[in-house]
Amino acid sequence: MKLKLSLLVLALLGLVGAMAQAGYQNVSVQQLHQARSPKFILDVREPYEFAAGHVAGAKLIPLGQLAQRATEIPRNIPVYVICRSGNRSAQASRILVSKGFSNIHNVQGGLLAWQAAGYPVRR
Repeated sequence: MKLKLSLLVLALLGLVGAMAQAGYQNVSVQQLHQARSPKFILDVREPYEFAAGHVAGAKLIPLGQLAQRATEIPRNIPVYVICRSGNRSAQASRILVSKGFSNIHNVQGGLLAWQAAGYPVRR
C-alpha cells in the first residue's frame, strides 16, 4: 500500500514538473469561455480558416508568422492560443514561452471543440 501511494505521488510530481517545464497551461474551451477580461485570444490558423469562423475578439497571427510578429502580443494579460484542433496552438505556445512570454494558455481541442461545445463563432 505504501509503495502504491509513493508511486502515485512520484507520478503526480512528474506530471506537475512536465507541465511546469512546458511553460504554458493547457485549458479547455469552457475555461476560455469563462475567462474574465482582460484577455488576449490569439488564433494561429491560416487566414482562410479564420475567415470561415473564429472566436469573437481573436487576433489572427498564422503560426508561420508568429516568431516575427510576437511583438503584437501583449505580455501583461493572459494569452489564450487557439487553432483548429490544438496542435498548432501547442506549437505556438512553445514559441511564445521561448520568447519569454508567461501566462500562456493553450486551448485544447481548438475551434473544433469550441463549436462542439455550442459556443458562437464570428465570420
